[in-house]
Amino acid sequence: MSAAPPVPPANNGGHRPAVEAAPRGRRGDGRDPVDYRVAQARAVPEATVARLATYLRVLSSLDDGSISTVSSEELATAAGVNSAKLRKDLSFLGSYGIRGVGYDVSTLTEEIARTLGLTVHRSVALIGVGNLGQALAGYAGFATRGFRIAALIDADPARIGTTIRGLVVQSMAEIDRIVVEQDVAIAVLATPAAVAQEVCDKVVAAGVTSILNFAPVVLNVPPHVDLRKVDLAAELQILSFHENRKAAAVLTQAVVER
Repeated sequence: MSAAPPVPPANNGGHRPAVEAAPRGRRGDGRDPVDYRVAQARAVPEATVARLATYLRVLSSLDDGSISTVSSEELATAAGVNSAKLRKDLSFLGSYGIRGVGYDVSTLTEEIARTLGLTVHRSVALIGVGNLGQALAGYAGFATRGFRIAALIDADPARIGTTIRGLVVQSMAEIDRIVVEQDVAIAVLATPAAVAQEVCDKVVAAGVTSILNFAPVVLNVPPHVDLRKVDLAAELQILSFHENRKAAAVLTQAVVER
């Protein structure tokens, strides 16, 4: 499997909780079936939703037929959380496991996938096919998790019409048609910061109500739009802070030992 691009945990861009109920205004014809667990997920805290995705990744690595059950301690350790927090998270699914046995791997995998809405394949439009956009377009992990890159879009005439990963890059001017024809559920923005808000506005006007933003800028969206933000530079700056703190601790220890 291809290595995943270095994408740190996303945040919601500061505009509102990302798990708030959001009406799908464009889809009123029943084409986007919703499992009852997805509706239930609206009451799940955002931090829990993020951890559910981690639990699902761990469970998927176990669900190959060789391991049928997993204890809360084993799953928590693999996910990097304590077992009490894991049990609380899974209680939102109504799944408490069996004392002395643990959780059935296949059943829990299915329950989490349903809650996260992953039993329905989602079409994704990737907007901005520069270096980052092309790396995202080539990430095989999206497809294995139910996300199909349905369209590559750019505003640069030099890129429009070229083929990347088997998809022809289309013009941003065609966004309305693309969203309808490809039934786009999610837009991923990998554009320069200077044009990100303009692109976001066009995407929202086209009917997309879920956006993942990689541009290093805060976007403003209507209340019914779910927005997540991934700022790679900011994450590196946070790691730089921790490196600086560790270096200071080493220096302090050296001074004390003199």
